[in-house]
Amino acid sequence: MILIRFMITPNRLEKGDTVGIVSTARKISKKELKPVLQLLERWGLKAVLGKTIGAEENQFAGSDELRASDFQQMLDDPNIKAIWCARGGYGTVRIIDKLDFSAFKKNSKWIVGYSDVTVLHSHIHNFGIETLHAQMCLEIENKTEEARESIRKVLFGEEYSIEMKWTDSFAPFGILKGELVGGNLSVLYSLIGSNSEMKTDGKILFIEDLDEMLYHVDRMMMNLKRSGYLKNLKGLIIGGMTEMKDNKVYFGKTAEEIIADLAKEYEYPVILNFPAGHIADNRALIMGREVELKIADNQITLKF
Repeated sequence: MILIRFMITPNRLEKGDTVGIVSTARKISKKELKPVLQLLERWGLKAVLGKTIGAEENQFAGSDELRASDFQQMLDDPNIKAIWCARGGYGTVRIIDKLDFSAFKKNSKWIVGYSDVTVLHSHIHNFGIETLHAQMCLEIENKTEEARESIRKVLFGEEYSIEMKWTDSFAPFGILKGELVGGNLSVLYSLIGSNSEMKTDGKILFIEDLDEMLYHVDRMMMNLKRSGYLKNLKGLIIGGMTEMKDNKVYFGKTAEEIIADLAKEYEYPVILNFPAGHIADNRALIMGREVELKIADNQITLKF
């Protein structure tokens, strides 16, 4: 018997609603958040800064206990309609097991962020709740207008799709549908075998990464393949593989070539250079959403 699971979409925001801003990982100052606070104001939204903003313990935004309690408070507060993570780095995995999602499961809200926040995307996906893979608060002013607008459209429940030119992809023309999952490759790799690991069978997997050695990309992808992540996908979407590094003795392939080569034995489409990840045009992706991927002459469209 096949069990069909319907993902829960958090309530859309209305003007006047409040967005909580916290840091689950690296430290950040209130001054660095001025552009995003101005952006939220233009959208007609209020902002509440968590106790982690301005907090500091070495590289982290305060201790593990502070970061966990700050996020927990935002999860439980019914007046907070969305939680926007201030920045990434590293640290979310250190607090994930300290969090109680009981209230969140009953009254879900959008969790927004990417990179290190992939921990939350993967963990919450197992609850059957959608999350928003999108630009952090930090440096939102340096991203494209399309990237900023994509976040607003999802938060306010507007129709949303991403279109890109058909280049350097290995995909036959056609339309396929599937649940979108994934995030940062390094984080997904680190979650394998944990309670936060997600299942990918029958889904469309998105991956991106930043500042990795090419041999390490190969190592991580080999682990995903051997762990069954790639075998039964409906499709694979590769976003920004940004600022990759190599040894003096060259690995011999780009990150995109490494990933595409490992997936070529499967028959599903592989999309390269998708506009999401550690790039200026970091479009929002609704994780857990049943999406439609249309591959046509000179154009690829991802409809949410």
